[in-house]
Amino acid sequence: MNTDLLKLTAAAACLASIASGALFAQSDDGWVMGRTPDGQPDLQGVWTNDTITPIERPASLADRDFLTPEEIEAMETGIAQRRTDADNNIVVRAGGNVGGYNQIWLDSGDTVLSTGQTSMIVDPPNGRAPIIESALAERDFYFANVENDYVYHTVWDRCITRGVPGSMLPAGYNNAYRIIQTPDAITIVYEMIHDVRVIPLSKTEHIDPKVRLWMGDSVAHWEGETLVIETTNFNDRGMIANSSAGGRLKGVPASEQLHVVERFTRVSEGTIIWEATMTDPEAFSSPVTISMPLTLENDYQMYEYACHEGNYAIPNILSAGRARERMQASSND
Repeated sequence: MNTDLLKLTAAAACLASIASGALFAQSDDGWVMGRTPDGQPDLQGVWTNDTITPIERPASLADRDFLTPEEIEAMETGIAQRRTDADNNIVVRAGGNVGGYNQIWLDSGDTVLSTGQTSMIVDPPNGRAPIIESALAERDFYFANVENDYVYHTVWDRCITRGVPGSMLPAGYNNAYRIIQTPDAITIVYEMIHDVRVIPLSKTEHIDPKVRLWMGDSVAHWEGETLVIETTNFNDRGMIANSSAGGRLKGVPASEQLHVVERFTRVSEGTIIWEATMTDPEAFSSPVTISMPLTLENDYQMYEYACHEGNYAIPNILSAGRARERMQASSND
């Protein structure tokens, strides 16, 4: 499975490089790249990426890019059993998890990525993000103060955005993305927080550097069969990743120097390889590249994510902090 997909990816890249002006690209198995009416490679549809593959490579797989079929089976069987055991032994305690306490609330995937890769991060080669110490310290300070002020919560918890590239990273649920194409723009609708990016294909320069945005300013162009999106002009209030699936990257602050280059390459009827390279000297000591397949699921139903309407978590957490302060004050009397 892994070898076939890698061959398919290589074939698609090769064909794109030698025939970028052609009207079609064909893989080894006979699949032909679809085209929009104006001739662009067709990336349209609803795509998903729910997975149990971690964002960073586990230490036990430090020198391994891919899992064996036996390891894949063991991982998928193991997580299925752990989830079943947890669902059959639910205990809700005061002060514990009163939200997603079983799988009925979640849709985080039950398989590894179809490529069989050991982590979403593919560069640096060890599959680990070189997060600088000051960024880790700021992340930890925010986590330690979530009861003190709403500004210390992730911008996802605050129902603002998951940013770029964070909006494409898998989470516990809502892992779907609708791509829509017109002759002069690419639109990506994210199920999580129902964010929408409208990315012009006709624009060649970024906006004034004094203008800073939550999701940055994006400029897109085609390199053969690959859609390349370059994003700059970020504000310094976002985060690299916002959900627990982001592992150590959750809560790492993004600076105004964040620069992201995304690549979308359709390698088969049902697969796009999405790649994002992040450069931010205030977060990482060297660039970080994430790569993963997106799976076509046009029957997937995307619903509105009414985040603010149901967001009782932040006021409840802040009120819990005030209750804790009252308890501590009374104990000191």
